[in-house]
Amino acid sequence: MLIDSHCHLDRLDLTKYDGSLSAALASAKTAGVEHFLCVSIDLESYPAMLAAAEEFDSVSVSVGVHPSHTGGSEPTAADLAELAANPKVVAIGETGLDYHYNEGDLDWQRNRFRTHIQAAHLCAKPLIIHTRAAREDTLTILREEHAEQVGGVMHCFTEDWAMAEQAIDLNFYISFSGIVTFKSAEALQEVARRVPMERMLVETDSPYLAPVPYRGKPNEPAWVTHVAEHIAQLRGCDVDTLARATSANFRRLFACA
Repeated sequence: MLIDSHCHLDRLDLTKYDGSLSAALASAKTAGVEHFLCVSIDLESYPAMLAAAEEFDSVSVSVGVHPSHTGGSEPTAADLAELAANPKVVAIGETGLDYHYNEGDLDWQRNRFRTHIQAAHLCAKPLIIHTRAAREDTLTILREEHAEQVGGVMHCFTEDWAMAEQAIDLNFYISFSGIVTFKSAEALQEVARRVPMERMLVETDSPYLAPVPYRGKPNEPAWVTHVAEHIAQLRGCDVDTLARATSANFRRLFACA
């Protein structure tokens, strides 16, 4: 059985399930997905996200503010740690840096990132890291804030092996999304071949980044199976082996499921 280590259940397109999240999760379980980590991107939608997740034993959540989110509340480390005291919350994030969609003075992003790492220290829960076009600053801040003490995951990893190695050295796991199934993702596929099995997770990031053969469609948790199958093929192992390993990694990192 697989675990979708990063999804946004509150943002799924549930049209084909008649608006039922329960039906979508049941479909995923039929496909072999046993647990789901629903990841927070802002505090305005967080209460409703948490309330929905609390209906399902198979769903865990994180709490945090996405690096690109603007216009909402800006939590302190103490605020985040207090929210993370809820037993459904297994991680802080997603947090990190995104320079791809943001320009100008980005100190606000860097400060927010540091706040989230400090919150992770306060509540002793791991981090979910989003990084795009910000490799050096991401690694620098992780080191300066001693993020290796709490660890976490580099979610939806799209960088090269050199960054993967440094992240692993900082006590982080590497998570692969549907991007690894794209024909153009040759460098990422090489990373998927090389990452130690005990440091790997799989995810959908649904409703975004649907894997082949569903590329371009709204993604859903059931399709993490396609991510796992593709990586297993790249590594020359059977998918059951990869599923057992990545699920064990998830439970070890997030102390749940």
